[in-house]
Amino acid sequence: MAYRRTPTVEIHEVVRLLRGGTSDRDIVKLVGVNRRTVARYRQWAGQQGYLEGALPTTAEIERRLSATCPGTLPPQQISSVERYREQIVGYRTRGMEAAAIRVRLEEEHGHPVSYSAVWRLVRRLAPARVDAFVRVEVEPGAEAQVDFGYAGHTIDPATGRERKTWVFVMVLSWSRHLYAELVYSQTIETWLLCHRHAFEFFGGVPGRVVLDNLRAGVARASATEPMAQRTYRECATHYGFLIDPNPPESPRLKGKVEQGGVHFVARNFLAGREPTPIDSLNQKLQTWCATTAARRVHGTTKERPCARFDDVERAALQPLPAEPYDMAIWKAVTLYRDCYVTFAQSYYSAPYRLVGQPLWVRAGARTVQIITTRHEVVAIHDRATKPGERQTILAHLPPRKIHGLVASRQTCRVQATAMGLATTAVVERYLSHRPEDRLKVAQRILALAATAGPDRLERACARALHFGTPDYASIKRILAAGLDGAPLAPPPPSPPTTGLTFVRHASEFVAGLLAAAR
Repeated sequence: MAYRRTPTVEIHEVVRLLRGGTSDRDIVKLVGVNRRTVARYRQWAGQQGYLEGALPTTAEIERRLSATCPGTLPPQQISSVERYREQIVGYRTRGMEAAAIRVRLEEEHGHPVSYSAVWRLVRRLAPARVDAFVRVEVEPGAEAQVDFGYAGHTIDPATGRERKTWVFVMVLSWSRHLYAELVYSQTIETWLLCHRHAFEFFGGVPGRVVLDNLRAGVARASATEPMAQRTYRECATHYGFLIDPNPPESPRLKGKVEQGGVHFVARNFLAGREPTPIDSLNQKLQTWCATTAARRVHGTTKERPCARFDDVERAALQPLPAEPYDMAIWKAVTLYRDCYVTFAQSYYSAPYRLVGQPLWVRAGARTVQIITTRHEVVAIHDRATKPGERQTILAHLPPRKIHGLVASRQTCRVQATAMGLATTAVVERYLSHRPEDRLKVAQRILALAATAGPDRLERACARALHFGTPDYASIKRILAAGLDGAPLAPPPPSPPTTGLTFVRHASEFVAGLLAAAR
């Protein structure tokens, strides 16, 4: 059984996933091989008995592959159009394409001709041109290259279960000194945190960072005018490096991290390791980067990366800023009708005049800013600590509807007390009313402070109490007419409280009683 060899570490991962019942489709996504490769190694692993019993080590798989798979392709069969080779060569010299050659052969020979066979022969006649390239070397400290690579599975300490893992690698292009870190995602948060850790590992910042068109780093991929992700641009400004995205489909432009970084870490550190807790494996990886990887003799420079770094490149790096980058996430949002924007499953208020308009959220570790498209900061909130939490500034809400937010009697009492004794007396009158619930009326009275201000509301409540009309309609009229600032006139006269007065004389009243008694 002979077929092209896949890297042993990937074959080991395929076998491990097959034993766990993972589907071929999922293995293709996780490992990065095609389905035919998975099918071939499923058959091979079954023949070797690797789908049952103990999981073989990478070294054992390597030995069995060397014994059973020589790594060559089966002998090729003779092409069905080989007998027409001279004709095909003649047609090619005249500039005919494979499709036209096939039609011409069918017309001349009177039977169907395989297009695939013609195409393969044409390709063999004119092998693909191998472009020469110029190796570009950079000055010390001028450049670093970064990339993510698949790293198999590690154990998540939080759950005790295996998780798909990636390795982040940054390589300094001149010295080839590298930093690597295992992570569970390729989000912008992970991306920026890995940059921070790499710069701290090197003790400085390179002049520019070369990267692929990763979503965490590049918002718009382009060969001429790429656009970096907004948060990444902010991070680059803080540390002082330039962002240099590769043109699409140009992996050779960052070959130092492709081959000397991700593949080097995969082959020399990750290969043959069983799933291990990620935190302990990261500690080992940091030590490996600082010792084994740094002290090897590099195949291109013929020097040890640590020596080139310590002697020359360390001093050429830009110094680290006084404070690390306070990672901020930017997100385009729209202010909804309820005067809140949504970010990370929590809600933050913004001025109601901006309802329906596009805004930006800039979320740091402790605060969340809401910014207009004209770069005006319109709100600053403490960052929510749990999903579903609402961060509210009352001034952001429509004044006429804000009373609905005041939800409890205790809140009403606290707000009324802050405004004054008169407001407290009016509000307490409604809160203590029985049997009807007058909480909403108390809320509406307090909501008048949003437009009139707490001082005017206090004077209006005092005036309403003075005249014996401490109700919502009266207080609202006082404010509308501006009477809250007018001097208090004497209250209207009260009804008399003295004894009753009779029009007739008392003797007549007594005589009437005696006559009735007879």
